[in-house]
Amino acid sequence: MTIKELARPYASMFRVQLIAQLQHRAAAWAGIATQFFFGFVFVMMFSAFYRDGTVVPPMPLDRLVAYQWLKQSCLMIVALWSQDGELSDQIVSGSVAYSLCRPMELYSLWAARLIANRIARWSLRCVPVLVFAALLPAPYGMIPPPGVGAALMFALSLALALLVVVGLSMYVYTLTFVMMSLTGPRLLVSTLSDFASGLLIPLPLMPDWLQRILNLLPFRYTADVPFRVYSGDLAGAAAAEAIGLQLAWVIFLGVTGWFAFRAVLRRAVIQGG
Repeated sequence: MTIKELARPYASMFRVQLIAQLQHRAAAWAGIATQFFFGFVFVMMFSAFYRDGTVVPPMPLDRLVAYQWLKQSCLMIVALWSQDGELSDQIVSGSVAYSLCRPMELYSLWAARLIANRIARWSLRCVPVLVFAALLPAPYGMIPPPGVGAALMFALSLALALLVVVGLSMYVYTLTFVMMSLTGPRLLVSTLSDFASGLLIPLPLMPDWLQRILNLLPFRYTADVPFRVYSGDLAGAAAAEAIGLQLAWVIFLGVTGWFAFRAVLRRAVIQGG
């Protein structure tokens, strides 16, 4: 059997799930309105702090504003609180048994589904948010990347961030097999991620000792790295090193997550018999 034939069922899952999620346009418009609102809130809040002028900021305001608008436009890519409830329902109800009977590797099948979900939701919301933000006057508007190289590195970094998020999400579903509830694992991981990834406070604004700790965790590589690469706050060798570490985390989470998932499945007891 060729690699193309082996990959076909996972590609089919990706395609079907992508098409299904793209139908949710009303939810997308509601999400766009919500992200406009929170984008304004964060931009105005940080602008007020910067106007104080008593402390030299570690990141220029225009880069920080770009960081905030990227956070809103790419939220469906990087937010770990956004999970697929249907997968947890399969685990809790026991209907995952039907998936286990199929001649497909379940970890890869679910990963393909999660990637499709996030890409579809992101694609419906990203462009309206960024276009609107780009039309705002300085210093509240979105700035372009400093060059073509930065734009290409941002695209690569965002793609790797998606894979890091999916790797972490698969750990959430692995824990769901153990705890029989998505609520606990999702709250634990999403709360830690929102803080450690820079979604609440950009990492450069945090104390140096705390940044050194957070740099050792995978969460930084979901949001902080791609957003700072876009604005040029991470550039050159520093950006290349950060992207290399992103790739390392993708491999580590994928390999260890696959083994953890398989170990849990071997011990799983399907409810009802």
